Amino acid sequence: MIANLNERTHFQHRHNGPSNEDISQMLDTIGVDSVDELIDQTVPENIRKRADLKIPEALDEFSYVRSVKEIASKNKVFKSFIGLGYYNCVTPAVIQRNILENPGWYTAYTPYQAEIAQGRLEALVNFQTMVSDLTGMEIANASLLDEATAAAEAMSMQFSLRKKDKKSAQKYFVDERIFPQTLDVLKTRALPLGIELVIDKYENIDISAPEYFGLIVQYPNSEGSVEDYRALFSVAKENQVFITAAADLMSLVLLTPPGEMGADVVVGTTQRFGVPMGFGGPHAGFFATKEDYKRQIPGRIIGVSQDSHGNKAYRMALQTREQHIRREKATSNICTAQVLLGVIAGAYVVYHGPNGLKRIASRIHGLAQLASQYLGEMGFEQENQVFFDTLKIKADDSLKAKVKAEAESRGINFNYYNNGSIGVAFDETHTVAELVEVVSIFGKFGTKVIEEASVVEAANHVEIKFNGDFDRTSSFMEHPVYQKYQSEHEMLRYLKRLENKDLSLAHSMISLGSCTMKLNATSEMVPITWPEFAQMHPFAPVDQTEGYRELITNLTEWLSEITGFYTTSLQPNSGAQGEYAGLLVIKAYQADKGEGHRNVTLIPSSAHGTNPASAVMAGNSVVIVKCDERGNIDVADLRAKAEQYKETLSSLMITYPSTHGVFEESVIEICDIIHQNGGQVYMDGANMNAQVGLTSPGHIGADVCHLNLHKTFAIPHGGGGPGIGPIGVAEHLAPYLPGSALVDIDNGKAISSISAAPFGSAGVLPISYGYVAMMGPDGLLNATKMAILNANYIKTRLEAKFPILYTGSNGRCAHEMIVDCRAFKSFGIEVEDIAKRLMDYGFHAPTVSFPVAGTLMIEPTESETKEELDRFCDALLQIREEIEAVENGMMDANDNVLKNAPHTADSVLSEEWSHGYSRTEAAYPLEYLRTNKFWPSVGRVDNAYGDRHLFCSCIPVEEFEEVLEA
Repeated sequence: MIANLNERTHFQHRHNGPSNEDISQMLDTIGVDSVDELIDQTVPENIRKRADLKIPEALDEFSYVRSVKEIASKNKVFKSFIGLGYYNCVTPAVIQRNILENPGWYTAYTPYQAEIAQGRLEALVNFQTMVSDLTGMEIANASLLDEATAAAEAMSMQFSLRKKDKKSAQKYFVDERIFPQTLDVLKTRALPLGIELVIDKYENIDISAPEYFGLIVQYPNSEGSVEDYRALFSVAKENQVFITAAADLMSLVLLTPPGEMGADVVVGTTQRFGVPMGFGGPHAGFFATKEDYKRQIPGRIIGVSQDSHGNKAYRMALQTREQHIRREKATSNICTAQVLLGVIAGAYVVYHGPNGLKRIASRIHGLAQLASQYLGEMGFEQENQVFFDTLKIKADDSLKAKVKAEAESRGINFNYYNNGSIGVAFDETHTVAELVEVVSIFGKFGTKVIEEASVVEAANHVEIKFNGDFDRTSSFMEHPVYQKYQSEHEMLRYLKRLENKDLSLAHSMISLGSCTMKLNATSEMVPITWPEFAQMHPFAPVDQTEGYRELITNLTEWLSEITGFYTTSLQPNSGAQGEYAGLLVIKAYQADKGEGHRNVTLIPSSAHGTNPASAVMAGNSVVIVKCDERGNIDVADLRAKAEQYKETLSSLMITYPSTHGVFEESVIEICDIIHQNGGQVYMDGANMNAQVGLTSPGHIGADVCHLNLHKTFAIPHGGGGPGIGPIGVAEHLAPYLPGSALVDIDNGKAISSISAAPFGSAGVLPISYGYVAMMGPDGLLNATKMAILNANYIKTRLEAKFPILYTGSNGRCAHEMIVDCRAFKSFGIEVEDIAKRLMDYGFHAPTVSFPVAGTLMIEPTESETKEELDRFCDALLQIREEIEAVENGMMDANDNVLKNAPHTADSVLSEEWSHGYSRTEAAYPLEYLRTNKFWPSVGRVDNAYGDRHLFCSCIPVEEFEEVLEA
């Protein structure tokens, strides 16, 4: 035996599912001689890019982990007292191991199929209830992207809710002591909508002026001061001015919540509830409001309904699919959330309970209270009369410089205000020893020496009090779920019970068209919990973030090479945010050229619902372009409309390959038509998994393209978030990429921020970095080829029994296909019945009724083996036989395995069985299920019932008891 000592196992062979033998058999089935022949038949020659990707050769997994450790070591993790909405916290180990690091949680898909997502849905209801209770509001959503985005969504919602006599009101008041990153995002969102921001101290404003429709304040504010806004809120209410408070949830454990002061909306972040800072994200923002506005709430709400057996069940309420966004009438393009981070935050409060939160909050405030006392004794002026965790110490530039030098020499970061003041923000991780160190740093420049022993002694007994009428008197989180799981053993069992109700990639393939549910490799995931990445503040000094900067620079260069663009911004923290950012960059470029009047966006009728929503938010009018009978853009209609609107044409939004799963051969001509008429081409990168290494948006002729790092580049969906949606741009657009209020990333003419953190959800960037680094140029190219091979294999196996709606000129699909199920409707079988029946076979349904109603859009990805593809195809083909049994009358049209799906273990094992088919047909229609069965935890959920009886908090225990008694 001869061994090659220079060779290690290539990661691509772990990531790409099909073996050489699989590939050979699949090619035979498809009817081609080679993978390259299939690619030539699928991808138009005129868009092919034959040159190799210019990115580093692939690293094996061991070498990668070692190399990224070296990068991480270049970050200097100081003890952070910066605050400004980002705080170190403790992620309980039972939560870190069993949620954050657990593929059973992080590889699940968005809970559109409620019957196999009950665990995640319950965890999100815990999150919603906690937010509602702490804020004093009536209803909360299941998270938003970050605090700044939530604030912008509140402003937009309130703008759309103006009453008739306020329709001309365009002004929105922003207290100048709001977090600067939030203000920056508000500026971004306000401009296209024609909202005028008035920024001042709230004490100076006459909110009764008729031109105001809303206001926002920070509680506690960016300087740490807790302000009494009751009088302001009262005047606002009298004058029909909507009120938003951006609040720190941890402070609301002790402080009067804004809901009790009269706020209409309360927004913020749950980051300090067990979610690491991660250089800015991902973190679950929150949005809480009144029942009156439940149908205007952006994002998702989890509600309570019932299943087909009358049992309580959770589901996404009111709007259950992203294409239900109101398209060109939308005020929000939010189609995702931060589910994984929301689950962690919800689990954190379940684990600690209200009493545990009070202990944590009291300890934080107690440290700040003692620090304020000792700073005063040493001769410093602490300016905040009432505070929770943040002190503002008056200082001139000389004192600030000396304190900064002393603090950084001890590995400590404070916040240094422009006026010379120094901010000191305490958090859950700080100890009395660190309080002593803070006192010692200032003591070097004070009038009195404070002995360490006296500080330690005083810390043994601190009376927690606030000056003024701010103490919280209302109770919160009284539901039993927040009382029962304070021991780790019980918490572990609870988390496992929830996890076991959810189907994830740990169970089977999730073949969602347009969503690319591929392998999220463990080696890619490992670095995100390292302290060097997890505990970095987004506004830490640049010289402390060298590791992050290196990783970000490398990933930016790699993604730019892959997309064929000049450069890339990593700031947008979802695909929809990437769409919005890309359109704003285009508009900024056009305005700079003196073409600010360009405001028409052309969008194909097949586009994602977020496309027209993003265009409207960017201030554009939407004009729909027809598609032909093969699903391609109608080029003649596009040309006619581009010429019709050539004086005002801003952009075309196009998805490539198309949403129908086809490489449109006219795409270069389409781009040329737009450019000839003065517009720019925005490419939606949702289907980038079919492009990488074969072609690129830049090569095709696009000007900007967003990428879904949570799709093509292996960041896991996390049950509905986190996501990252960076944009690549051509050179002429680069100066306009998003900037930051607090970190210098301006490329010359930057638009204001899209998200709160300068580099978006930087904490999960190591995942995509690892994916590209370990795949290398060959692995990335082969992944694209395998994705196309797998899709065409499924198509070939299914097409004799299921019509495939659209194909290319050679009869091939791209990386996904649309299976037409509309004909079954004539004898009573809906596409939803097929989706629910797939659960009985252990599979999550493909994308249902998008982009064509009554269809399934299937995308297998490159990570699935032939064995798993066959198992999935066998399931669908067996379901087709079940449909035929209904069609030919062998099975009852109403009482059949499809209409009654999914079948729970309880229903199959019950003593009473009245169906016209056997229990075996219900539960074990194929033999493999006898040894590998995933049981849905509830029967089919009644969506309409849930919307008619909207209930979005933890179910009272008595209701469960009523069900059991019945």
